[in-house]
Amino acid sequence: MTTPTVPQNPARRELLLTAGMGAAALGMASLSAEAALAQATTEWDKTFPQSDRVDHRKVSFTNRYGIALVGDLYLPKDRGDALLPALAVVGPFGAVKEQAAGLYAQEMAERGFAAVAFDPSYIGESGGAPRYVASPDINTEDFMAAVDFLGLQDAVDRDRIGMIGICGFGGMALNAASPDKRVKAVAVTSMYDMSRVNARGYFDAMTEEDRTEALTAMSLQRWEDAASDEAPKLAGGLPGTLDGIDNPVIAMYHAYYKTDRGYHPRSLNSNGGWNVTSAMSFMNMPQLTYIHEISPRPALIIAGSEAHSRYFSEDAYAAARDPKELVIIDGADHCDLYDQKNIIPFDRLQAFFEGHLA
Repeated sequence: MTTPTVPQNPARRELLLTAGMGAAALGMASLSAEAALAQATTEWDKTFPQSDRVDHRKVSFTNRYGIALVGDLYLPKDRGDALLPALAVVGPFGAVKEQAAGLYAQEMAERGFAAVAFDPSYIGESGGAPRYVASPDINTEDFMAAVDFLGLQDAVDRDRIGMIGICGFGGMALNAASPDKRVKAVAVTSMYDMSRVNARGYFDAMTEEDRTEALTAMSLQRWEDAASDEAPKLAGGLPGTLDGIDNPVIAMYHAYYKTDRGYHPRSLNSNGGWNVTSAMSFMNMPQLTYIHEISPRPALIIAGSEAHSRYFSEDAYAAARDPKELVIIDGADHCDLYDQKNIIPFDRLQAFFEGHLA
């Protein structure tokens, strides 16, 4: 496991680590929703301030694979008696709900929506074993399970449910919205197609030889994992320091995940990274094959003009059918759309969902 950089606020980090210790054993088996919720932290351990305009509570629900997912439900305090439009929010890939997803959910609750930010399967406070596994199928199902949950809430109008996906869970959101016709609108920011980037590399530069080498290494790793009594080998997260590293993308991620700006003790990207063999399923099971089936429901795709990931958004937009919108935020990089509230187009998101969840 990569040793995390100590954030600028040591007292806050100590609180976070203490809060996270109780969740360390969570998910070593697939718990019931009630058991998962009982073990979830109760402290406010987010990377963003709590709003006094929003009611917040921990919630849990179970996906169709029997994995308990833990989330934070945000509701506007001044909501009256009318049923609310609702949003399921997840991402970035390798992050937890206490990071960008929670910030988005709380902000949208301030703007009149019910919003649940949750940890996907095998991550954070959610269940599933072994830990730190990703799956194009299960993580797509996680989004659908959140729609199940939202549609059962007394405060929610189940005919007005949308999704927001960030980074790799932007691709998951588009993948889930395609078959799940209960989803009336979907928005994504800084989107990654995780199948494409794993199978082809950045900018599709992976050769057939590179792909074979990577799959061979992961195939052999499965034997090592199966023969060991230890948890499956982790790929390793971001480096603890940037000494000797001049890659601007690594520096950008480091500035979010490894500093007080976005560090969280349960975040994979802040610590030890994913299970080494997680990439195998993405390399073999393409996402977004049926992105055109989101239509006639609308999709809003948002990316930074300077983001290394921008091409994923542009290609997804090209593959989708109308109604669709592509918004490029001038001067923004990939991680700016994680937490920079002066850059994230929340007014545009609000208008989009108010218009399409009417």
